[in-house]
Amino acid sequence: MGAVTLRVGNLDAMIAYYRDIVTLERQSHDGPVAVLGRGQTPLVLLQHAPELKAAEARSAGLYHTAILFDTQADLAAAVYSIGTKAPGTFTGSADHLVSQAFYFTDPEGNGIELYWDRDRTLWSWAPGQVEMASLYLDPNAFISEHMSAEPSEGHAIVGHIHLSVGDVASAREFYVNRLGFAATANFGPSALFVSAGGYHHHMAMNTWESSGSGKRRLALGLGEVSIIVPSTDDVSALGERMAHYRVDTTHDGQTLAFEDPWANRIRVSAADAPTV
Repeated sequence: MGAVTLRVGNLDAMIAYYRDIVTLERQSHDGPVAVLGRGQTPLVLLQHAPELKAAEARSAGLYHTAILFDTQADLAAAVYSIGTKAPGTFTGSADHLVSQAFYFTDPEGNGIELYWDRDRTLWSWAPGQVEMASLYLDPNAFISEHMSAEPSEGHAIVGHIHLSVGDVASAREFYVNRLGFAATANFGPSALFVSAGGYHHHMAMNTWESSGSGKRRLALGLGEVSIIVPSTDDVSALGERMAHYRVDTTHDGQTLAFEDPWANRIRVSAADAPTV
């Protein structure tokens, strides 16, 4: 997964939250667009759009952006930073068996998950399904156990993107049957988890706060989901696949863009694409 794009009303406040509180670095700031990340990896792209209004209640869109940390020490440092500087943005934590996760909401209502993965050898799989749960995880105990005295500039990536959608059946049809992800877990009719390459999930879709919602109107919040595939050949092959399913796309030879059934914009690019 590539950097998530968020349309924001107060760019300065959102930069401050992700930089000073979530502990990301401001990598660039060019006019109305700021990019924050870790090291050379962009994680969140903030696009100033003060003319837009907040999304309607219970609409489709972003449920959360999930940032995956390399180590528990790096995760603990980020959780400690938010807990001490913006404790009111903390919304919960859980041990998911495959991972340990902490949840927050940024100043404009966008969900954030900060998490660490257990080694893949410790994940449990039934046929086609990874075992996940939501067990109690004490944030204070986690910080006490893993907080390092030495400051770290550890690596982090966008591990997955979780969307709010109108119904799971349509999400499965689009993301599994058309886009080509493998389904890795179901939570009844209300949530679907999908991935590529045997990961527990690169994307998830749920109806917990958005059941029955239709296409999104242009609003603050999610601007774009970025997916990175190995090669330009993969991008071209996906373009042919989407054409087969009559999904409207734009394709410039390196990047393929389209919308899901709820007007969540998806952009697929190649890791081997030449840089300008």
